Amino acid sequence: DVQLQASGGGLVQPGGRLRLTCSASGFTFINYIMSWVRRAPSKDHEWISDIEPGGIPEYKESVKGRFIISRDNANHTLYLQMNNLKPEDTAVYYCARGYRGTLGLGQGTQVTVSS
Repeated sequence: DVQLQASGGGLVQPGGRLRLTCSASGFTFINYIMSWVRRAPSKDHEWISDIEPGGIPEYKESVKGRFIISRDNANHTLYLQMNNLKPEDTAVYYCARGYRGTLGLGQGTQVTVSS
């Protein structure tokens, strides 16, 4: 079974930082583009970043320059470093498989940005 388990969320003040981690199993990690997707309260899922197996990233404009996606293919792990967090970044963050997360989401982690 494909499993994607995100962790590292929490409550942080505006301007703060968090690092999310996703542990992946049940598929050949290096063969897939991996993504982060988020869902804010009362909103649809929103793609925020992709990373190709070779490490080339892509970002949604609203997080570009603040978030950094990375991956460790040897350990089947995906990361999202989030800097200069804003209240509008409050959401459940999901690790996902495939371009723009089209191959499915895993379990999410809550990120709350509030003073």
